[in-house]
Amino acid sequence: MREEQTGWTPVWKRCPDKCTPQSRAEKIQGRQDLRDQGAATAPAEPTSPTSATPEPQARRHTAAPRTEAPYRGRATAPRRAATPSRPNAAAAATAAAPAPRRWPAVALDVGPDGWALDIAQCPAPAGKKLTDWFAWLGTGLPVRVDRVHDAGRNGDGIVCLSTTALKTLGLPAVLPATDKARAQLHKKLATAAASVGMELSEDVGPTVHVFRRKGAPGGPKTSVRIVFTPWLGQGSEKQKATNEQAARLASVAGLPDAAALARRTREYVSQLGVAPGSTPATTGMLLLDAVRPREQWVQDEETGEWSPQPRDGALPSGDVTIPPAAGARHPLTRDLMQRNEAVCQEEDFKFWARPLTEDEKAMPYAVVVDTCASYLAVTESLRLPAGPLEYHADAVWDSKVAGLWWCDFTQAAVEDFLPHPATFDGQAPQGPGWYATPTVAYMVTEYGYDPAGITDAYLSTHTVPLLKEWTGRVRNGYKRAYADLGLFDGQDPQEFLDAYAVHKETSDDPAATDALVLATLYKELYKGGIGKWTDSARKSIDDDDVWLKKVVATWHYRPELRFVIIAAARIAAHRRMRKTFKLTGRVPFAVNVDACFYAAMEPTPLELLAFTEAGKAVPGTLRLGIAPGSSKHESSIPMQAVIAAMDAGDHPSRLAHDFATDGQQVGEDDQAHSEEATQS
Repeated sequence: MREEQTGWTPVWKRCPDKCTPQSRAEKIQGRQDLRDQGAATAPAEPTSPTSATPEPQARRHTAAPRTEAPYRGRATAPRRAATPSRPNAAAAATAAAPAPRRWPAVALDVGPDGWALDIAQCPAPAGKKLTDWFAWLGTGLPVRVDRVHDAGRNGDGIVCLSTTALKTLGLPAVLPATDKARAQLHKKLATAAASVGMELSEDVGPTVHVFRRKGAPGGPKTSVRIVFTPWLGQGSEKQKATNEQAARLASVAGLPDAAALARRTREYVSQLGVAPGSTPATTGMLLLDAVRPREQWVQDEETGEWSPQPRDGALPSGDVTIPPAAGARHPLTRDLMQRNEAVCQEEDFKFWARPLTEDEKAMPYAVVVDTCASYLAVTESLRLPAGPLEYHADAVWDSKVAGLWWCDFTQAAVEDFLPHPATFDGQAPQGPGWYATPTVAYMVTEYGYDPAGITDAYLSTHTVPLLKEWTGRVRNGYKRAYADLGLFDGQDPQEFLDAYAVHKETSDDPAATDALVLATLYKELYKGGIGKWTDSARKSIDDDDVWLKKVVATWHYRPELRFVIIAAARIAAHRRMRKTFKLTGRVPFAVNVDACFYAAMEPTPLELLAFTEAGKAVPGTLRLGIAPGSSKHESSIPMQAVIAAMDAGDHPSRLAHDFATDGQQVGEDDQAHSEEATQS
């Protein structure tokens, strides 16, 4: 049709020899002129006689929102002003993004003119009675967590009620403390919900689930999660635990705030694609199932019925553990240890230290640097055992296959001034053992271990970068939150140190306060998510048989995945220490998990860095920054205090929170704050 209007017919042919950028630009402009000329002279299409007649529309409730496209926007809360060197491309992209049409969470409050929502496009309840409120919830509000994968499911939207909203609805400001009072409250809510064909969850607490089944009177099928914000932190111990993340998202100056909860939840969902779960570990599994669904709905060709079916490459359910990597609580592990047989011990470096040299003792400080998001630095491309591990005798080494290998590293020649790369305590192994693929690959490539000595292996039937999408979302959220706190990629070392020293001073900046809360939750998510693979659940489940049925039999109990991830993170740390030593001659004298202790002349890590001729940090060495795998300055300890602690048989990590980055001893209040910040 375009050829008839413009007179131009495209002809595909080889680019001429004299084709230049200028000639191509002239040709493109000429074609555009022809198109414009044709559009101007083309006759207008006749109007259809029926086009003016409006099509009948489906009957909808007056308060029901128009069906809109999925939420693809971001929260509109004000951000901390960018520093002069901070990139503003992301801000420009956000400003140009279209307004969202569906929101993961909204806050319901009461203003001078009645009901008030923090999202103006969301309709308000028609009245102030409980029945009006439940009717409003059942109209199909534009509140939902949209799925992030075609095979996934949409999540319930969240409505956060303020203190004044509770009072208006005739609900108590404090969650009733007795069973009788809670039962009466539940009856009151259930009766009002039933009047419009809706139901709610049996347990009344800080959060409840309100829903209408398909075919029920009163309106369409719907489901929404309600947060009674003032009740957060109240109720039974189980309710407090399951709502702990929501309580932290809602906290403003120590008090729950519905608007803050809704605002921060929207930002959380915009970055991760899922709403916060009961715990960071649970949220990690929810996120993995969202970006990499295990099941998809398939329609039966004969019956027409839909049913969930496993997707290709899905993590299997059931107990698929293997004896050497079953987890500390599993009976298989106990049996092996009772027989004095080896189990997999792939863990982070823990409490390794070597004697100080005389030169190190003469330096006035021990500078502690801590690796940021060490797991996120390795999980994106790490090949993990998605399929069950199968035993192989006389296994042939393959670095692309995830699994555990029976290796003897006792004769491997390694540096005596660094922790042994293959063991979590940094000491030389005393015999053969089970090692994950990242450890074996490092020993083969860097220390000349002969893989022909491998005799047995447990290898995965399906090896994939399982956490690629998961890592991307968590990392982007983590980096976005820290960018809002003035910490971002590309900062020079001193600029980063200065910004990091003040990034928690957010009392006068609501956007920065939001970012600090979110950054903490993101860090807990990736730590808890990795730990969830070997969940012992000792606090919640006492009986081992019950634990085997409720935890081990699930798809997310896979200790071997955690072993591979931690092995990769530990090897990355060792590689970084080794390369830094080769370029600078500086080497840590102690390591504990992500913290490395270096002797230094000044209370700063700047003298430990290696730079290129262009003044950039050498890749693969100790680098300062907030990006995953980079390091931050944790503290500076007077060397005499370190010497005294080590002479007494203590690990120097015991002193890490006793001193600030300038080497000055901190008070008890500052110490508690420092420990809390490090753990988070």
